[in-house]
Amino acid sequence: MVRADGTLECIDRMDLGFPIGLVDDIGDFINQTEVQLNPGDVVVLYTDGISEAFDINKKQYGLKRLREAFVKNRHLSALKILEAAIEDVRRYIGTQRLLDDITLVVLKQK
Repeated sequence: MVRADGTLECIDRMDLGFPIGLVDDIGDFINQTEVQLNPGDVVVLYTDGISEAFDINKKQYGLKRLREAFVKNRHLSALKILEAAIEDVRRYIGTQRLLDDITLVVLKQK
């Protein structure tokens, strides 16, 4: 989550549940958390296909770079933040093929 002032708040997914698709019934593994959103705050949900994308030298894109992209573009609309993040990943990997899926959801509080 990126607050309107640029403060980054990370919620560890391991605190919220179990990866989907590994077991049939995940009911015992599911948890929840509640956060207060203020105008301009951005919530980002993503899969590891983004942070684990590799460039030509086999270096990962990484969480730090991903988070920096969100902070840098937090003033944009949710759609523009999403587009900027995907473009940054594409620029980083260059001609390399993606080896994993990329899923990105961006929500912005009005």
